[in-house]
Amino acid sequence: MRFTGLLYRAMNPIWSQPLSGEGARRFGGRFNAKGVPALYTAMDPMTALREASQVGQPLNPTLLVCYEADLSPVFDATDPAALAGQGVTAATLATDDWRLQMEKGIASTQALANRLIAQGFCAMIVPSFARNVAPGARNMVLWRWSDQSLSVIDPEGRLAAYTPG
Repeated sequence: MRFTGLLYRAMNPIWSQPLSGEGARRFGGRFNAKGVPALYTAMDPMTALREASQVGQPLNPTLLVCYEADLSPVFDATDPAALAGQGVTAATLATDDWRLQMEKGIASTQALANRLIAQGFCAMIVPSFARNVAPGARNMVLWRWSDQSLSVIDPEGRLAAYTPG
Protein backbone atom coordinates (compact mmCIF):
# COMPACT_ATOMS: atom_id res chain seq x y z
CA MET A 1 0.00 0.00 0.00
CA ARG A 2 0.99 3.63 -0.34
CA PHE A 3 0.81 6.06 2.57
CA THR A 4 0.58 9.80 2.07
CA GLY A 5 -0.01 12.03 5.06
CA LEU A 6 1.42 13.29 8.30
CA LEU A 7 3.58 11.40 10.77
CA TYR A 8 4.87 12.52 14.18
CA ARG A 9 7.92 11.79 16.27
CA ALA A 10 8.60 12.87 19.84
CA MET A 11 12.32 13.03 20.47
CA ASN A 12 14.79 13.87 23.18
CA PRO A 13 15.95 17.39 22.22
CA ILE A 14 19.58 16.39 22.82
CA TRP A 15 19.30 14.10 19.80
CA SER A 16 17.51 16.58 17.56
CA GLN A 17 18.16 14.93 14.22
CA PRO A 18 14.62 14.22 13.05
CA LEU A 19 15.65 12.28 9.93
CA SER A 20 18.25 10.11 11.64
CA GLY A 21 17.60 6.47 12.42
CA GLU A 22 20.99 6.18 14.11
CA GLY A 23 19.77 5.42 17.64
CA ALA A 24 17.59 2.57 16.42
CA ARG A 25 20.46 1.31 14.25
CA ARG A 26 22.87 1.27 17.19
CA PHE A 27 20.59 -0.31 19.77
CA GLY A 28 17.87 -2.14 17.84
CA GLY A 29 14.17 -1.84 18.53
CA ARG A 30 11.00 -3.88 18.50
CA PHE A 31 10.85 -3.69 14.69
CA ASN A 32 14.49 -3.33 13.70
CA ALA A 33 17.52 -5.44 14.48
CA LYS A 34 20.78 -3.83 15.55
CA GLY A 35 22.50 -2.47 12.48
CA VAL A 36 19.23 -1.56 10.71
CA PRO A 37 18.37 2.16 10.77
CA ALA A 38 14.75 2.94 11.60
CA LEU A 39 12.53 5.89 12.33
CA TYR A 40 9.78 5.14 14.82
CA THR A 41 6.93 7.55 14.13
CA ALA A 42 3.31 7.82 15.23
CA MET A 43 0.27 8.54 13.16
CA ASP A 44 -0.98 11.21 15.57
CA PRO A 45 0.72 13.65 17.99
CA MET A 46 -0.68 12.18 21.22
CA THR A 47 0.53 8.70 20.36
CA ALA A 48 4.00 10.14 19.64
CA LEU A 49 4.04 11.74 23.11
CA ARG A 50 2.85 8.52 24.77
CA GLU A 51 5.56 6.59 22.95
CA ALA A 52 8.19 9.05 24.22
CA SER A 53 7.16 8.62 27.85
CA GLN A 54 6.93 4.83 28.11
CA VAL A 55 9.38 4.50 30.97
CA GLY A 56 6.61 5.34 33.43
CA GLN A 57 8.10 8.67 34.42
CA PRO A 58 6.57 12.08 33.82
CA LEU A 59 7.18 13.45 30.34
CA ASN A 60 10.67 14.91 30.08
CA PRO A 61 11.43 17.81 27.72
CA THR A 62 10.50 16.56 24.29
CA LEU A 63 10.79 17.85 20.74
CA LEU A 64 7.69 17.00 18.69
CA VAL A 65 8.37 16.85 14.95
CA CYS A 66 5.81 16.56 12.17
CA TYR A 67 6.65 14.99 8.80
CA GLU A 68 5.00 15.03 5.40
CA ALA A 69 5.23 11.46 4.10
CA ASP A 70 4.74 9.79 0.74
CA LEU A 71 5.83 6.18 1.28
CA SER A 72 5.44 3.02 -0.75
CA PRO A 73 5.24 0.14 -0.35
CA VAL A 74 4.08 0.10 3.28
CA PHE A 75 3.10 -3.12 5.03
CA ASP A 76 -0.05 -2.84 7.17
CA ALA A 77 0.59 -5.00 10.22
CA THR A 78 -2.80 -4.00 11.66
CA ASP A 79 -4.42 -6.17 8.96
CA PRO A 80 -4.79 -9.76 10.28
CA ALA A 81 -4.84 -11.18 6.74
CA ALA A 82 -1.58 -9.41 5.86
CA LEU A 83 0.01 -10.73 9.06
CA ALA A 84 -1.20 -14.25 8.31
CA GLY A 85 0.43 -13.95 4.89
CA GLN A 86 3.73 -13.39 6.71
CA GLY A 87 3.10 -16.31 9.08
CA VAL A 88 2.61 -14.16 12.19
CA THR A 89 -0.24 -12.96 14.37
CA ALA A 90 -1.02 -9.79 16.28
CA ALA A 91 0.28 -11.58 19.39
CA THR A 92 3.69 -11.83 17.71
CA LEU A 93 3.79 -8.05 17.37
CA ALA A 94 2.68 -7.50 20.96
CA THR A 95 5.23 -9.82 22.57
CA ASP A 96 6.58 -8.34 25.79
CA ASP A 97 9.83 -10.29 25.70
CA TRP A 98 11.27 -8.94 22.44
CA ARG A 99 14.23 -7.41 24.34
CA LEU A 100 15.05 -10.78 25.92
CA GLN A 101 14.77 -12.44 22.52
CA MET A 102 17.12 -9.80 21.13
CA GLU A 103 19.75 -10.60 23.79
CA LYS A 104 19.80 -14.18 22.46
CA GLY A 105 19.95 -13.18 18.80
CA ILE A 106 17.00 -11.72 16.96
CA ALA A 107 13.48 -11.10 18.22
CA SER A 108 10.49 -12.51 16.33
CA THR A 109 9.34 -8.95 15.60
CA GLN A 110 12.77 -8.10 14.17
CA ALA A 111 12.71 -11.26 12.03
CA LEU A 112 9.38 -10.09 10.58
CA ALA A 113 10.89 -6.66 9.87
CA ASN A 114 13.90 -8.27 8.16
CA ARG A 115 11.60 -10.31 5.91
CA LEU A 116 9.55 -7.24 5.01
CA ILE A 117 12.69 -5.22 4.22
CA ALA A 118 13.95 -8.07 2.01
CA GLN A 119 10.56 -8.05 0.24
CA GLY A 120 11.03 -4.37 -0.59
CA PHE A 121 8.82 -2.70 2.01
CA CYS A 122 10.06 0.70 3.19
CA ALA A 123 7.84 0.89 6.28
CA MET A 124 5.27 -0.90 8.40
CA ILE A 125 2.14 0.34 10.17
CA VAL A 126 1.87 -1.25 13.63
CA PRO A 127 -0.34 -0.84 16.68
CA SER A 128 1.09 1.31 19.46
CA PHE A 129 2.08 -0.71 22.50
CA ALA A 130 2.68 2.34 24.73
CA ARG A 131 0.74 2.62 27.96
CA ASN A 132 -2.44 4.67 27.99
CA VAL A 133 -2.72 5.16 24.24
CA ALA A 134 -6.11 5.60 22.66
CA PRO A 135 -7.71 2.45 21.24
CA GLY A 136 -6.55 1.94 17.67
CA ALA A 137 -3.45 4.13 18.10
CA ARG A 138 -0.94 3.35 15.37
CA ASN A 139 2.70 3.90 14.64
CA MET A 140 4.72 3.66 11.48
CA VAL A 141 8.23 2.25 11.51
CA LEU A 142 10.33 3.35 8.55
CA TRP A 143 13.39 1.43 7.35
CA ARG A 144 14.02 3.33 4.12
CA TRP A 145 13.26 6.97 3.48
CA SER A 146 14.67 9.88 1.52
CA ASP A 147 14.14 13.62 1.19
CA GLN A 148 11.57 12.83 -1.49
CA SER A 149 9.55 10.41 0.63
CA LEU A 150 9.79 12.08 4.06
CA SER A 151 10.26 15.74 4.88
CA VAL A 152 10.22 17.59 8.16
CA ILE A 153 7.58 20.31 8.31
CA ASP A 154 9.59 23.33 9.44
CA PRO A 155 8.70 26.35 7.27
CA GLU A 156 10.19 28.80 9.78
CA GLY A 157 13.51 26.94 10.05
CA ARG A 158 13.16 26.41 13.79
CA LEU A 159 15.14 23.17 13.79
CA ALA A 160 18.05 24.71 11.89
CA ALA A 161 18.26 27.44 14.51
CA TYR A 162 18.09 25.00 17.42
CA THR A 163 21.37 24.12 19.06
CA PRO A 164 21.12 21.46 21.78
CA GLY A 165 23.14 21.86 24.90
